[in-house]
Amino acid sequence: MDEAELRSLTPSVLAVLVRRGADFAAAEDAVQDALVEAVRVGPADPSPSSSSRGYPRRDAKGWLITVAWRKFLDATRADTARRRREDLVEREPAPGPAPGVDDTLQLYFLCAHPSLTPSSAVALTLRAVGGLTTRQIARAYLVPEATMAQRISRAKRTVSGVRFDQPGDVATVLRVLYLVFNEGYSGDVDLAAEAIRLTRQLAAAVDHPEVAGLLALMLLHHARRATRTAPDGSLVPLAEQDRGRWDTEAIAEGVELLQAALARDRLGEFQAQAAIAALHADAPTAGETDWAQIVEWYDELARLTDSPVVRLNRAVAVGEADGPRAGLAALAALDASLPRHAAVAAYLHERDGDLATAARLYAEAAGKAPSLAERDHLTRQAARLNTRRR
Repeated sequence: MDEAELRSLTPSVLAVLVRRGADFAAAEDAVQDALVEAVRVGPADPSPSSSSRGYPRRDAKGWLITVAWRKFLDATRADTARRRREDLVEREPAPGPAPGVDDTLQLYFLCAHPSLTPSSAVALTLRAVGGLTTRQIARAYLVPEATMAQRISRAKRTVSGVRFDQPGDVATVLRVLYLVFNEGYSGDVDLAAEAIRLTRQLAAAVDHPEVAGLLALMLLHHARRATRTAPDGSLVPLAEQDRGRWDTEAIAEGVELLQAALARDRLGEFQAQAAIAALHADAPTAGETDWAQIVEWYDELARLTDSPVVRLNRAVAVGEADGPRAGLAALAALDASLPRHAAVAAYLHERDGDLATAARLYAEAAGKAPSLAERDHLTRQAARLNTRRR
C-alpha cells in the first residue's frame, strides 16, 4: 500500500479507538503516530523466512488499530488519571483482524459538527478523515503551520465531549467537502482531488442522492480543470476552452452518478448544480449549449436555495437563452453589491452592443475581483473593448 492508501484507512481506525472509549483528541494523535510508523517501517515481507516487522498488506487496518491503540495507551500512562489508565490497559484487546463495524460515517458527522466554524470543520476533516498532516493542511491553505495546529487543536477540544452515537447532518458534511473542493490546488496537496476521494469514501458509507450529486458535480467540474487556465496562468472562459482536452471518463462517471441520483426523485441543490454542469459537458461546442434547459435547472436551484448568487448565474443563462436584454432585466432585480454583479452586467452589456458601458463595468469588476487571475482577466476585457471603440 502506498501512503495515500494508508491514509484512506484513517477514519475507520480512528473510529475504532473512539468507540473503545478513547478521547477524540488523544485518539487522533495516536492514529497520526501510527500512520507515521507505517510509512517508516513499510509493508512486511510475506515470505515465510522473512523477519520483517512491517505492517501486513492483507490487514493493514488491523495493524494500524493495534499500533494506534498502544500509542494511545502509552500516552495515557503518562496522565494523572490512574484509575482510568488502569481500566484502559485491562481492556486492551489482543492483536487480530480488524472488526467489521465501520464508523466512518459518524466520524464525518463529528468533524462537521455544527459547533465548529466552517474553516475548523474543513481542517479537522482533512486531518481526521483525510489523514493529512498539519503541515500539509497548512501549506494547502497558505497559513503558518502553528496557526493550523492551533485551529485543529481547538476543533478537537470542541468535539471531544460530543457523543459518538449522536445522529449527524449529511448536508453539513457535504458543505464541508464542497468547501474543500473549491480550494482547488495549492501547496503540495491537491485539495480538489482530496475532496473527490473523501466524497467517494462518504458515498460508500451512506446511500444518499445528494452525496452522489456532490460527487457527480465534483467530477464534472474537475473534468474541465486542465483547460481552465492558459500556459501563462491566465483564465480561459468556458466558451473558449478546448473541449477535446476535457476528461471524458470523469464526465461519463459524473453523468452516470447524476442520472442514478435524479431517478430517486429526491432533488437537492448539489444534484441541480451537477445537472447544469452536465449540460455544459454534453455540448460539443459552446454554441450548442442547451441554455433553455440550463435556465430551467437554475429555476429549480433558486427554489431550493433562494440564493442571490444562484439568481446572478441564472441571469447569465437567461441572457444566453433569450438574449442579453432579457438577461439584463433579470439582473436588474438583484442587489448590485453582489460579488461579480458588475462582471455579469459587463458581459451582458457587451452582448447587447453597449461597449462603453461594458468596458466601464469590466474595469469596475476588476477592482473588486477576489483573485489576481480574475482581476487580470477582467482588466484585459476592459482594455479589449476600449481598443475596439477607438
